[in-house]
Amino acid sequence: MSYVHPEYLTEPKALAAEISAGDESLRIFDATVYLKPAERGYRAESGRADYEQAHIPGAAFLDQMGALSDPRSGLGFTLPDARTLEAALRAAGISNVHRVVLYSAGHLMWATRAWWLLHYAGHDRVSVLNGGLDAWKAAGGEVVSGSHDYPRGSMAVRARSHRFVGQQDVLDAIGVRGVCTVNALAPDVYSGSSAMSYGRKGHIAGSINLHYEELLDAGRFRDAAALDAALGQRGLLSADRVIAYCGGGISATIDAFACLLVGKEEVAVYDGSMSEWVRDTALPMTTGELP
Repeated sequence: MSYVHPEYLTEPKALAAEISAGDESLRIFDATVYLKPAERGYRAESGRADYEQAHIPGAAFLDQMGALSDPRSGLGFTLPDARTLEAALRAAGISNVHRVVLYSAGHLMWATRAWWLLHYAGHDRVSVLNGGLDAWKAAGGEVVSGSHDYPRGSMAVRARSHRFVGQQDVLDAIGVRGVCTVNALAPDVYSGSSAMSYGRKGHIAGSINLHYEELLDAGRFRDAAALDAALGQRGLLSADRVIAYCGGGISATIDAFACLLVGKEEVAVYDGSMSEWVRDTALPMTTGELP
């Protein structure tokens, strides 16, 4: 069994061949962010310093904490409006004709989050480096220090608005047959048994749990058959629509991206996720292992 959309992933050797070929349309970005435990959830730290120490030759740094987030939300990572996103992508050096490859030196979720943003923006030639920088190094890939910037691009955002949903959309979906709302966090966080929470323990009422790590193997996406089985067993593939969420709209993109890989197209990410949901104590939550 093969992925329905294998073009969404790039293997290290394939990327090395593209670099060697000297394709001037290629744009490579390190999208690394690190999460550190905090009193409520996690605290984000930019990966720029590590990028400057070691990155794939020719890669630039993509600032997800700053340029690609809306600071007005107070949630850490929130989709900016289309005009702001377009300006940020242009400043990064991206045009619609460019072939974009995204990777992370940390968890793969930061590359899939960046991919989700570009996909939402209407970019059709973007992929994730499977396994990230670790896989690149393991395959014998060279790394360099310093920094690199691309010339300004001309990206025109054509928003795929259905790829993100808001709080009201999630509330309206509770109890609706055919909608599968999936929590991508660890089972103990989902159930509320973990010491860590986002301010209220448990999960959005009616949502199931599929921990993002179940879709990965040593930091790489599992093969198509394994993804199909994992997603199918939880009911994501048979649902009319899937809404993925997590703590802040980051790890949810692992679940959502996996759905797209195997051909499940009706998928959206709840951008605010638990960080937003817990703010309103009137919004329904449940503890325990069941929806």
